[in-house]
Amino acid sequence: MRRLLGLSAVFAAAVCAFAGDKPAAPGLTVDADKRLVVIPAKVAPRKLAHLDQVYPIEVIATWAYRDGKKGKAHETVVTTEVLPSEVHKALERLGAKAGKPARGEGAKAVGPEVTVFIEVTQPDGTAKRLTMDKVLLDPKTKKPLPKGVKFLFTGSAQVEVEPGKPGTVYGADLTGTLLAIFPVTDETVCQSSLTMAEEKYLKLDVNKDALPAEGTAVKLVLEVVAK
Repeated sequence: MRRLLGLSAVFAAAVCAFAGDKPAAPGLTVDADKRLVVIPAKVAPRKLAHLDQVYPIEVIATWAYRDGKKGKAHETVVTTEVLPSEVHKALERLGAKAGKPARGEGAKAVGPEVTVFIEVTQPDGTAKRLTMDKVLLDPKTKKPLPKGVKFLFTGSAQVEVEPGKPGTVYGADLTGTLLAIFPVTDETVCQSSLTMAEEKYLKLDVNKDALPAEGTAVKLVLEVVAK
C-alpha cells in the first residue's frame, strides 16, 4: 500500500501541460516542431562497485543504481532520473501511439519507430548527435550495432502493485528503464527490433572512442519517425 501511495504521488507530480518547447517534466523537454523528446542523462559506469564483472549492454537508458533496487544500471549506456511514464506521455503528445512490448523467446516488439541519439556537447560548444551504431559495438569483432536495427515505441507492460490484488502501475516506473535493446524485459518505454535469438550471440559494449568519459552529462534524444 505504501508503494502504491508513493507511486500515485509521483504520477500526480508528473502530469503537466505540453506547449511548444516548454519543459514537460523536470529536465525533460519536447520540441513539437522537430518531433523530439530530449532527456538529460549521464554516461553510465560500465563497472559497478558491488558487482565483480562488467556485463554486456542490454539497455540504452535507465536509472542509476539504487541500493537494493531491481534495475539494469550495470548494463546501460546512459543513466537518467526521468520517470519513464513521462517519456511515454511526451511521445504520445508528438502523435505516436504505443504498440506492444516483447518479452522472451520468439517475441517481437511492435510500435511506431523512433530514432535514438546520444547528444554530446563538443569543446567548442556545439552539439554532436551519435546514433546507436556509433555508440555500440561488439568488443571482440569491433563491429558496430547493425544499422538496420530500429527502435520502437512499445510502451511498458503494466505490473501488479501486489501480486494477486487489483491495481497495476506502469512497469517501467518501478525499474527506471527507458530503452531496451533485447526483450529481456517488457518494463520499458521503447525496445529495439532485435529478438532473443540475436541476444545469444550479439554481446555489446559502448564505443569508448565515441562517448565522453563516464559521468559526463549528455542528452538522450528521441525523434518520432512515424505515428
